[in-house]
Amino acid sequence: MSSASTPITRVVLFKIPSSTDQEKLFSYYRPLAATATKDGKPYILSARAGPTYDDQRRQGYTVAAVTEFKDEADMKYYDDGCETHAELKKFVKSVHEGAMMVYFRDVLAA
Repeated sequence: MSSASTPITRVVLFKIPSSTDQEKLFSYYRPLAATATKDGKPYILSARAGPTYDDQRRQGYTVAAVTEFKDEADMKYYDDGCETHAELKKFVKSVHEGAMMVYFRDVLAA
């Protein structure tokens, strides 16, 4: 598989202490891959999220979310043009106490 055809994986960590707020965030992520659209079609390959395990290495991050996109252009649309993601971001900005995002292309994919 060439690197151009390998999806972009995006990992976001949030510090959201309230379990109620965490559940509300999950309610945004659950339908995300099916409901977020670009040019009238779903464009997110997959979306997963869940609470992190209580482990000292988590450094206070209580929620992890992983989304996959066909390419970097789709991920940039997610950041800048997606109305569904805008709603998620509006909520999470009101409840998080820290966030970190990284994205990568899997070099181990065969």
